[in-house]
Amino acid sequence: MLPPANLDGLSHAELKSLVLRLLEEMTDLRRTIAALRDEIARLKGGSGRPDIKPSGMDKATEPKPGKPGSEGRPAGGGKTAKLSIHEERTVEVAAPRGSRFKGYAHFIVQDLMIHPHVVCFRRERWMTPDGTMLTAPLPAGINGHFGPQLRRFVLSQYHQGQVTVPRLLALLRAFGIVISKRHVVRLLIDDQDDFLSEARDVLRAGLSSAAWITVDDTGARHKAANGFCTQIGNAHFAWFGTTGSKNRGNFLELLRAGHDDYVINAEAVAYMRQRALAEHVIARLAEHPDQCFADPAAWTSHLQRLGILTLKVNPDPVLIATEAALWGSIKAHGLLPDTVIVSDDAGQFNVGRHALCWVHAERLLHKLDTFTDENRDAQRRIRALIWRFYRDLKGYRCAPSKRRKAVLQARFDRIFTRRTGFVTLDRLLARLHANKAELLRVLERPEIPLHTNGSENDIRCQVTKRKISGGTRSDAGRDCRDAFLGLAKTCTKLGIAFWDYLGARLAIPGQPEIPYLPSIIRHRCASG
Repeated sequence: MLPPANLDGLSHAELKSLVLRLLEEMTDLRRTIAALRDEIARLKGGSGRPDIKPSGMDKATEPKPGKPGSEGRPAGGGKTAKLSIHEERTVEVAAPRGSRFKGYAHFIVQDLMIHPHVVCFRRERWMTPDGTMLTAPLPAGINGHFGPQLRRFVLSQYHQGQVTVPRLLALLRAFGIVISKRHVVRLLIDDQDDFLSEARDVLRAGLSSAAWITVDDTGARHKAANGFCTQIGNAHFAWFGTTGSKNRGNFLELLRAGHDDYVINAEAVAYMRQRALAEHVIARLAEHPDQCFADPAAWTSHLQRLGILTLKVNPDPVLIATEAALWGSIKAHGLLPDTVIVSDDAGQFNVGRHALCWVHAERLLHKLDTFTDENRDAQRRIRALIWRFYRDLKGYRCAPSKRRKAVLQARFDRIFTRRTGFVTLDRLLARLHANKAELLRVLERPEIPLHTNGSENDIRCQVTKRKISGGTRSDAGRDCRDAFLGLAKTCTKLGIAFWDYLGARLAIPGQPEIPYLPSIIRHRCASG
């Protein structure tokens, strides 16, 4: 900003306006410098400044709960009514002569028995008439020299309990288990293909049957390099995937849910047109007889044969065509049929039918820097209007109607087209008004949430794991960490104890049977 030629000739109001503009520009510069410092710290493996906590708009617009205890005791008796008694002991007392026996006073004690249990399997061996040695097989669930109960304990403590490997090793040795650190790591990452497949199928089931999903990402370390962990989920499932980047192409690859193909179909062509790809490039891809490509190498060879790799135009034809082929693959496999993706306005998540988080939108106003009483009054008035509007959006979700929809759309325009005289606030309101379709997606799809709080809550386990255990060193370790954390979160959402789930999958005798999680997710999503 250039200073005026004659400062002495400015009026008091003009000087005040000039100072305010300079303060706003200085604040923007400070914010940019802080962001660069955070990025430098992150690249060095550190952590940047913590974000300011959200304003609490969502909690503040919820109806206040009643007083504690007003609803009375829950049906079904107390806590002890849910317990199975494994042992009864009679405790005697020396009563004086002439006392009368009046029965027993029951006192329930819950305890836990942890001790090593070593089994020697004497496997019969027979020599058949043709000279073949026949050895009896091990019972189901026995895989290696450590039994399924120990495997369950290790998996539960590491993934759900967030216990580090050194502490887990010390704990096992304190119990009397003779085991090395290498074997503990092997119990965590070896022979986990069934769990990895179920985690992948959980994602496929969610993407193919859910009416909506929320997404979020956070930093992650893998092979001593910075990366990103993306969360995808809804009320019935959660899935995590760690990759080296967070661009839109990477997000589309995650949405393929394990499929590796690239497809040019009607959805891919529509995507290319939406992203303003040159029409002659679209024609080359759409009119070619080859429309499906098995892997990245086949897709790259196809682009090279069509001469698209050498094109130097804007937008990048290779980038847009690849994203379109990924989107075509997603649709070809029946994923995201009419699913709304709710995000925090990060650009890579803006694909398909998209909606924005109101909490993140209002947080921009909450974090806005103010310099005068007039600025603070304008900010306070706008935030109050948005809070009331958000509360009414919640009410609309419970009882949608055409009349209320029209009223809310008109109110949105009135709020976000206001001119307060606070330049930074007015710019922010204009920016939010440009996102009207995505912020008001709930008016056409009342079942979707108004925020991404679910994803933020889910991804905390990844943040905790990153803080206490650092990064992963192998691809197998990364995949197992993501898969088991996702399975544990999914079990919690489905009302299944992760301990019971592990017992069922590890074929531990006497454990309750747990159905295949993707089947439960499809049923829950279909029933709403």
